Amino acid sequence: MPILDAERLLRYKVPEAHDLYDPRDAILYALGTGAGLSADIDELAMVFERDLKVLPTIAFVLGTAGFWLMDPAVGLDWPRVLHGEQSLVLRRPLDPQDELKGSTRIGEIADKGPGKPAMFRAYRTLKDLGGNVVAELSELWIVRDAGGFGGERTLPGPAPVTMPVTPPSFSLDLPTSRQQAMIYRLSGDRNPLHIHPETAQLGGFDQPILHGLSTLGLVARALIHLHCGGDPERLSSISARFTAPVIPGETVRTQSWQDGKNIVFRAIAVERDTVVIDGGTASIDSFATLPVGRF
Repeated sequence: MPILDAERLLRYKVPEAHDLYDPRDAILYALGTGAGLSADIDELAMVFERDLKVLPTIAFVLGTAGFWLMDPAVGLDWPRVLHGEQSLVLRRPLDPQDELKGSTRIGEIADKGPGKPAMFRAYRTLKDLGGNVVAELSELWIVRDAGGFGGERTLPGPAPVTMPVTPPSFSLDLPTSRQQAMIYRLSGDRNPLHIHPETAQLGGFDQPILHGLSTLGLVARALIHLHCGGDPERLSSISARFTAPVIPGETVRTQSWQDGKNIVFRAIAVERDTVVIDGGTASIDSFATLPVGRF
């Protein structure tokens, strides 16, 4: 694996994106997170255009130029790039149909040392056509074995979330399907790691894995059922760290703790008893009012 060319990465300008989405797109996205798979939970409002309520995590796939890390100009060995963390802060619930513009910038870069990972953050802002901020997102990317370029060892930011030592107050199991990654990629992330066995093996996996953001979308659905009375419009922020991949077809158990409007959560692949998302936080009914440009 070549050492990360940090200067080249920082010079790269992520293309701006302009998305016009409609109920069909919102429904396809929901299906890509596994909506409707559970026989025990009513999710018709997420997948039926009549009185449709949009999953807020559709913001993950809006205003982005697809899997731009595959662009040769970025200079990454992209099959060895892993999604480490993701956050989303909303200013308002998303409408079933809208037109949004997204701008992304590459932020801080860290070097864990020769033979170890390099890491960097990217920040995205979604605005409506009137220039109003709708959502702000940040993501952490891990480039395996690309350290050694001489950068800072750690990224700035808040300390990792300390998970409660008490048993979770809430828990919900939701299934995934063997086709889930095939469906999710139709919302924009066409990374072949999630569908092509040979590419998955190049990335160090025995088989294609579920998109981390599909898993986080599933977990958001669980939190909506556990804490929002099934109403997606109440979830106002979500942030999490990816710790292991989900294999399509596995069951994901979301465990959570609530303190007022604030939630802490993790997720487990039940069949392997493996934590796949950890240090998660979310809020309900707390849409951001902070100044533009926090990220």
